[in-house]
Amino acid sequence: MYDNAVLPPVRVVSCWLVSDLRDQIREKIRGAGLRCTPGRVAVYEALLHATQPLTHRDLVAHMTAVGVDQATVYRNLVDLAEVGLLRRSDLGDHTWRFEVPRADDPEGGHPHFVCVECGDIQCLSGVELNVPRARSLPRALRKKDVELQIRGLCDNCL
Repeated sequence: MYDNAVLPPVRVVSCWLVSDLRDQIREKIRGAGLRCTPGRVAVYEALLHATQPLTHRDLVAHMTAVGVDQATVYRNLVDLAEVGLLRRSDLGDHTWRFEVPRADDPEGGHPHFVCVECGDIQCLSGVELNVPRARSLPRALRKKDVELQIRGLCDNCL
């Protein structure tokens, strides 16, 4: 569920730094055509600081501490994903996980490593799979609408 290593606890940071970041988040949300609400900013900001994709449950555990309820978190996750500000993926356990697309991600996103023992998920930024174009490839692969997952044992479970 909620792990401090995945999402840092709510803490006070220099006011001007937080204000500047939130202004950038507000611009991004408005630029995507969405209303800029405090809950939407809080959800996006939490995912921006996350070190791995997070579930709705992970975010609810964090957001209730700042006064954002479960339904608001869900609606904002869906809205932000629909306009492309978040990437939503199912890593094999039928649970949606959300993350902010990174500037250095290849088109279609980056792959993830999923530990088959403990369920830990690690982003594999900088890892890219190049598939030569061929007519025999499924359309999803030609459009780069795929999610790449590598499964195995993490260092802690070896």
